[in-house]
Amino acid sequence: MAEVTLSSKNQIVVPREAREALGVKAGAKLLVITRGKTVIILPQPRSWTKTLRGLAKEAYPEGYLNEERASWD
Repeated sequence: MAEVTLSSKNQIVVPREAREALGVKAGAKLLVITRGKTVIILPQPRSWTKTLRGLAKEAYPEGYLNEERASWD
């Protein structure tokens, strides 16, 4: 955990330990996600396609999607 200060320009410095954990350097793009009063900072993926590929693989049991597609006919 690290304490940061919000500047008069509404900026903060991301602490070294957080930058190292995220694997980012100066000029990197970060995503800032807000959930209520919680803020999550993530590195922006270089490729959204690669990042999203296979996400739903574990969400559905084997054969489920084929059964659903067959029901559409």
